Amino acid sequence: MLQKARYELVLMDCQMPEMDGFEATRIIRDRTSEVLEHDVPVVAMTANAFPEDRARAIACGMNDFLAKPVDRAVLAAMLAKWLPPTGEEPAQSAVG
Repeated sequence: MLQKARYELVLMDCQMPEMDGFEATRIIRDRTSEVLEHDVPVVAMTANAFPEDRARAIACGMNDFLAKPVDRAVLAAMLAKWLPPTGEEPAQSAVG
């Protein structure tokens, strides 16, 4: 879908069956891939909430980490952190 449209944020499931979220994020960040917006903020979503899981998510290019089950207030704070206020251009993500 990221080859067809630009998104403001991706909530990335880390445990997908055919391609896990870590590999999908590497493709998103790969400037040679056909993704339209390589700097889109990517937030990991996983039931694995250990510090090494967060480190792995950040290391592959994800911007942030959200543990499941998701708390509504934590999700709202995460969206506020990465999405621009209504009517403004998205900020550049901190990928590096």
